Amino acid sequence: MTVNSSEDFNLESIYARRFEATAEYRRAVWNILVSGFFSRFIAPDFTVLDLGCGYGEFINAVHAKTRLAMDMNPAARDKLAGGVQFFLQNSAEPWLGIPDNSIDVVFTSNFLEHLPDKGCVARTLRETNRCIKPGGRLIAMGPNAKYLGGQYWDFWDHAIQITENSLAEVLCANGFSVEICEGRFLPFSMSSGRRYALALVKLYLAIPFLWRLFGRQFLIVARKAVISR
Repeated sequence: MTVNSSEDFNLESIYARRFEATAEYRRAVWNILVSGFFSRFIAPDFTVLDLGCGYGEFINAVHAKTRLAMDMNPAARDKLAGGVQFFLQNSAEPWLGIPDNSIDVVFTSNFLEHLPDKGCVARTLRETNRCIKPGGRLIAMGPNAKYLGGQYWDFWDHAIQITENSLAEVLCANGFSVEICEGRFLPFSMSSGRRYALALVKLYLAIPFLWRLFGRQFLIVARKAVISR
């Protein structure tokens, strides 16, 4: 998770304060999220990018041939597993070192709302589209502003409000077709609050009815168009 400049928000300090105490629990939960849900979108020979990788909980749990991670927090590099290539990069600027049509899946969680304005989101999505292979996917999660009210602003680095419908609209305007659009998926935050038993996390994923009761984060899965010749 990041904004335009790590110095603007002192990301290293904010994220250390926010995440260090729950780091072990978060890793365990993300292992379940990847194995129990997101792995269905990822084949062993894929190239996968974790956009706004934070402490790398997602990309460290992924089994893929090539694993990439991007963030503006320089401390993220030290949290990544061996073999993960790190890009210290503003996502709204050209992704240097990542060729066109080279990535099978771009995953992003709790990231886009940290960008300073909608123009940065649009530029980030255009770079995402450039780098994803035709037919490849973008998977995006984030806090759904429509279900959180003022709680959305409890994090200093939240900058813009996003819902599943607004994100789906801008994705369709930037070369994607939306396959899955869930307004309610996961609960709001793992950085504070209760730590649920890991068995309950597995159960939650298996029963979408529970998403309607407790979900406050959206889930979008979108596919880059395949251009027929």
